[in-house]
Amino acid sequence: MSHTFITYLLFAIVLLFALIFDLGLINKKGKKVTLRMAVWQTVLWVSLSILFGVWVWFENGHELSIEYYSAYLMEWSLSVDNIFVFILIFAAFDIDEKYYGRVLIVGILMAIILRILFIFVGISLVSRFHWILYLFGAFLVYTGLQMFLSREDKAFNADENRIYRFLKSYFPVSDRVDEKGNFFIRESGKRKLSRLGVVVGILAGTDVVFAVDSIPAVLAISQDKLVVYTSNIFAVLGLRSLFFLLQGAVNRFTYLQQGVSVILVFIGLKMLVGLLDIHIPTYVSLLVIVLCISISIGLSMLIARRHKQI
Repeated sequence: MSHTFITYLLFAIVLLFALIFDLGLINKKGKKVTLRMAVWQTVLWVSLSILFGVWVWFENGHELSIEYYSAYLMEWSLSVDNIFVFILIFAAFDIDEKYYGRVLIVGILMAIILRILFIFVGISLVSRFHWILYLFGAFLVYTGLQMFLSREDKAFNADENRIYRFLKSYFPVSDRVDEKGNFFIRESGKRKLSRLGVVVGILAGTDVVFAVDSIPAVLAISQDKLVVYTSNIFAVLGLRSLFFLLQGAVNRFTYLQQGVSVILVFIGLKMLVGLLDIHIPTYVSLLVIVLCISISIGLSMLIARRHKQI
């Protein structure tokens, strides 16, 4: 067996057991996720992600491992934006906290399936038409600059949301929440999507929208399928525990958006300078990502503390 196949096999086994443990032992239907549970779940997913990178280092080489860590951190930093939007979606549909865990895991698992298809298309396009990387680079620079300069408060309006309008157009939708936490409900003799089912669909669709930025960014770091798939899946699966961990504190990370935008601009420029035959080592990308995340979070916490003292 090849080293890559062994790594894929280990990834699948670890993922299976982690999901069984996470879903079967830690979470139960209708049970509210406490802060303590969220901490342990976050430790679980982050530890598995780090240890998997160590395995990649020994089994597939340090270069691929550095690419994996860079891609994972890239995805992780973009995840905070997802979390902020997820909070707004739950609030807009007035979902009880006891349903959060169940809705998030199903929405995230759906998002993973859609992302895998997204990644497959992206890798196929890049392998056939290498010049698409430069289009991705220009898109990331544009997106990063827009994100950096954006000062508008984010809001979620269900009636204006395209995913919600799509669901209402193609599926019978109910405004009721099933007491047992089911995603379908029988109403007037018809089987309809409950309000929880609608939120699951919106969460999955929203994550795919975010993937429009994150997948090109990861492909700029590495076009290796192992790196792209595993870094994405680990980052997305860790979203749920990160949601509960940061639920009450996400607004304190005021400058994280600017830090992520600088990363996107850097990654985009890294792709574009390839036109000049300039190659920026992967470890430099990793250092830039770590520095931008650390500085933006540190600055956010410092400013928040000063405002609290005033």
